[in-house]
Parts: sequence; structure tokens; C-alpha cells
Amino acid sequence: MIAVTRRNGTCFALNPDLIERVEATPDTIITLVGGTRYVVTETVEQVVAEVRDFRAAVISAADFVQHSPSQRSGLHAVPDTDH
Repeated sequence: MIAVTRRNGTCFALNPDLIERVEATPDTIITLVGGTRYVVTETVEQVVAEVRDFRAAVISAADFVQHSPSQRSGLHAVPDTDH
């Protein structure tokens, strides 16, 4: 999630995977794939940087998990016995 700020000053988290486009008109408007639009105080460049940093963090975390020593989390597959 990325944090953005509405023009009234309230901050909220947004799933960057749902962003279709970010445009300056001159206000910065984030349009999601479902058509929802948010006017935010951040610039287009700031939103793009937030999305880039979020994606880099996800890739970094995935790489860390793949190269970390195996630790059992207590989760395991349970066979479906209804059949």
C-alpha cells in the first residue's frame, strides 16, 4: 500500500496495483481501474516514486524470503477429506 493525502489533509492507503493512471490537471488525480478517482496533494512524480518504492520493497522482501534459511511457520496443507 502507498500513503496519499486528500486535499482536506486526511491520509489514506491505496493499493498501487489498482492504479490505472495518475495525472495533473493541475490537481493530481489518481484513477483506479474501477473508475474511482482521488484528488491528492502529492505530485504525479511523488505518486510514481511511492509506487516504485513499494514495488521495490515487495521484490526485495520476496528475494529475502527465497534466500533465508527455511523456517517452518506452522502452516501446512490440509488434505480435503470431503471426497
